[in-house]
Amino acid sequence: MNKTKSLMKFLPAYLHKRPWLFAFLLILTTCQEGSSLLFGLQDQVQLGQQTRDEILNNPGEYGTTLSRTEYPEAYAYLDEMFNEILASPELRYRDEFAWEIYLIDQEGTVNAFATPGGYIFVYTGLVQYLDNASQLAGVLGHEVAHSDREHSARNLERQYGVAFLLDLLLGGGEGGLAEIASQLALGSTSLSFSRDVEREADEFSVIYLNSTDYACNGAAGFFQKLRDQGQCNSFTWFSTHPDPCERVESINEEANQRSCTSSNLDEGAYDYNDFKADLP
Repeated sequence: MNKTKSLMKFLPAYLHKRPWLFAFLLILTTCQEGSSLLFGLQDQVQLGQQTRDEILNNPGEYGTTLSRTEYPEAYAYLDEMFNEILASPELRYRDEFAWEIYLIDQEGTVNAFATPGGYIFVYTGLVQYLDNASQLAGVLGHEVAHSDREHSARNLERQYGVAFLLDLLLGGGEGGLAEIASQLALGSTSLSFSRDVEREADEFSVIYLNSTDYACNGAAGFFQKLRDQGQCNSFTWFSTHPDPCERVESINEEANQRSCTSSNLDEGAYDYNDFKADLP
């Protein structure tokens, strides 16, 4: 079956008459960690959009989303980086997913996360912490992988179950979107990815950046900085990710195997420091 066709178009009419089927789907989804069993691509975009709206409409809870009108140069810089990553020939769902990116400002928050369907959120605290464009590109590549490889969708299916997510997509489950958004934004341990999933996201960060001007091992620079400062477990974004300080070598090894560049981008008139200075 074509995964782009939404199962939601025919399931609801049967599910409300057959409650046993909810339990069956829940069990089956839990057992099938390697695939996004129920959610088609359209469903992932819809759930990501609903989560996006929850975040944008509640700045007191998740932080203030920076306006593109008020920060045009910062967003132009970020969009150029994001679009270079999305241009990778290794991206599976470039045309199927929404691929929207947002900057969020919240004091003390150093984080980035992805929803199903290609919605990426980057906190200004993370931008300020990083040293150069390649490090940020490495983080973005990692988050793009979580959406494009359907990690985020499988994780939500596994954590919440099919019935709960179906109810959200049908307009029910009051409070469910707030719970999901909060757990994504806060890096909840209940939504943590497995080691294999994290390894794949690191691998594809290298792969995506290999077709850009950024250092393809950019994410390793971030991990190295954490290691040097003894802060591997200090930031929300890594609190649920396994062994952050042990991933420098694996990322660099992946880059070496692919013989891709590991030198930082020589930027133009508006560089990473200008980008940081423009943010609150």
